[in-house]
Amino acid sequence: MHQFYEHKVVWITGASSGIGAALVLALAQFKLKLIISARREAELNKLKEQCSSMPAEIVVLPFDLSNIDSFESVVEQAIQKFGRIDLLFNNGGVSQRSLTKETPLQVDRKIMEVNFFANIQLSKLVLPFMLKQQYGHFIVTSSLSGKFGFYERSAYAASKHALHGFYESLFLENRTQGIRVTMLCPGSIKTSIALAALNKDGLPAAAADARLDNGMDASACAQKIMSAVAKEKKEVLIGKSELIPAYLKRFLPALFWQLMYKLKPN
Repeated sequence: MHQFYEHKVVWITGASSGIGAALVLALAQFKLKLIISARREAELNKLKEQCSSMPAEIVVLPFDLSNIDSFESVVEQAIQKFGRIDLLFNNGGVSQRSLTKETPLQVDRKIMEVNFFANIQLSKLVLPFMLKQQYGHFIVTSSLSGKFGFYERSAYAASKHALHGFYESLFLENRTQGIRVTMLCPGSIKTSIALAALNKDGLPAAAADARLDNGMDASACAQKIMSAVAKEKKEVLIGKSELIPAYLKRFLPALFWQLMYKLKPN
């Protein structure tokens, strides 16, 4: 795995916390170049400081995923940093905690804008540079909700399902030109994503989630991600027992539905 990451240029969005920050800390141990992005510049700078004694060269490039109009400039800045992008970890996003019947369309659109449209637009802008260099790897943080829907996650699950269709198509179109895609489907990972999840009013729900609190550590998740990317896996499910429904849906769908009826949102 060490040889795979050596000397690569890696860009991570959603890097200020959770899985993104864990990836930064893990990758900074390699001799590579890292671009770290999120809205909160102060948190990115703190993270960079944590890595100051590590081999990686790190630059901070803050931007807001909800401001798609800024992306062309942001990508130009990213390319100017090191001259290329080898790996793009499209990790930023927002979750949801609201019932379908209570959620207005504008909240659904807000979730789709950040989780889907912002995600794919960044990749669309980076793709020409990767094609020119004849190599590039998109690592996309989907979710277990990208494999099946769940209570209070209708727009969130929809946005993650949509990512799979988009990136599978992108890969098939460009695989002979050195382009790779890895879809990440984390289950319950110990992060603060639940606190920032949008409620029916489009505001942070600010509520804890017991499933996440008892989930896999973000650092362990990052290690599994790095291994999957180095092996160029097309898709990887990451978690504990919460992954069982994904396999049941594929192989024993009747049992899958029986299980889902018994589950609760939190």
